[in-house]
Amino acid sequence: MPYGFTFDLTKISRLFFKEIARVSYEKRMHERFGETLKDLVKKFRIEELTGLNLSDAIQLLEDLVDVEARNFLEREKFREAKKRALFLPHCSRKFMDNRCKAMFKHEIPTYVCAHCSADCLINKAVSIAEGKGYDVYILPGGSCVSKILKLRQYEGIVGVACGEELKIAGEILSQMNVAGQAVPLLRNGCANTFFNINTLLKVL
Repeated sequence: MPYGFTFDLTKISRLFFKEIARVSYEKRMHERFGETLKDLVKKFRIEELTGLNLSDAIQLLEDLVDVEARNFLEREKFREAKKRALFLPHCSRKFMDNRCKAMFKHEIPTYVCAHCSADCLINKAVSIAEGKGYDVYILPGGSCVSKILKLRQYEGIVGVACGEELKIAGEILSQMNVAGQAVPLLRNGCANTFFNINTLLKVL
């Protein structure tokens, strides 16, 4: 968990995330944040709804804007990619103990979903992505990204993680000339993390 704080954005309206994308490109927010992010924090009551202090909220929003900017810039290249993979965080599994029947493959490294819980977010994401022809990796940590990319040659990657992890992974993809698209976590932590499955579906 790279952030020094935990967050839960699941109570924030979808309009907020659309507004981030809009101001990011119309006002080039990813190049100059300034007072506008503070205004967004106040407008959408981010401090009140998340319990984050202003500086943590600003950091989180800066990362979300950066993710949106990268997605926008990489979108066309990603659409042209033939061989694609999806990287998912293992902490979004329904269970983090032996109730989860996923097997871990040390040589890759990834968990392999056993589809043991119909309402598991990871199970749903794996089923959707595999149905679209993606290779899927359920990662125990961000360090696995470069290891997998060295083992397997991909042209396009979709990653689900917190904003800070996505920025780091984005740099790795850029160095390896791999097109990337990102889906940020709406709730972080060491377990029970959450992302929007509909957002993932649109990106895929």
